[in-house]
Amino acid sequence: MIENKEKQAMFISVIVLLVLAILFFNPIAIVGVGERGVKVTLGRVSDKSFSEGIHFVMPFISKIKVMDVKTQKLNFTTEVYTKDIQQAKINYVVNYNLMPQYVHQMFREVGMNYKDTILIPAIEGNIKDIIGRWNAQDLVANRAVATADILSKLQTQMKDRYINVTSFQIIDINYSEVFEKAIESKVTAEQEALKAKNKTVQVEEEAKQKLISAEAEAKSMKIRATALTQNKALVEYEAVQKWDGKLPDYMLGNSMPFVNLSNVKQNK
Repeated sequence: MIENKEKQAMFISVIVLLVLAILFFNPIAIVGVGERGVKVTLGRVSDKSFSEGIHFVMPFISKIKVMDVKTQKLNFTTEVYTKDIQQAKINYVVNYNLMPQYVHQMFREVGMNYKDTILIPAIEGNIKDIIGRWNAQDLVANRAVATADILSKLQTQMKDRYINVTSFQIIDINYSEVFEKAIESKVTAEQEALKAKNKTVQVEEEAKQKLISAEAEAKSMKIRATALTQNKALVEYEAVQKWDGKLPDYMLGNSMPFVNLSNVKQNK
């Protein structure tokens, strides 16, 4: 009986020691969802990235470094100069992710802090390059073009550095208060000038239409006058058309102030 109890106590002690050894030496590494692991054995980086799950390592010899490969967002503000030497503060957002299949190479070449080491400097460098090609006022109207150019350059440049840039967006462009007021005044003046130009075009068009109408009326009157001159019967017909059916209140002599109705009938 005593011997069995001693065996049980010894077994429990072994189990406890084994558990403590596992906890102390930690031969198990877990790579979570949206992560990739990089095994480092005696300072040597593995030739592949380890996917999500449980991985065993040799205590004190190997360890697994975990890196995030999910889509991440950067929201920064940087100061730049435009082509016409206007200072601007550009607020932007970048979405990116580390390419899962190249995590071990990123760790070997750059390390864990690749965002500050290569990504942010590349973003700000490309922003300064593209923004520096535009005059300040033109940049406001062509923000979408500048944004697309920056994104294209970033994607090309970061592809070789194992980073996938999925989107870039300029959120806001802020110039000095004096310059923004100058732009506002210029835009207002241009709008007023365009309004005046449109009014001038409208007046010219109305005058042109009146001229066309007057020319048409004059031409019509000329045709009618020629026709009346050449056809006396038509003159009488016109008189009949205009007669209101009343005889004049007095007549001189025995003459009848009327037209020859027989001629009118014949002409009909």
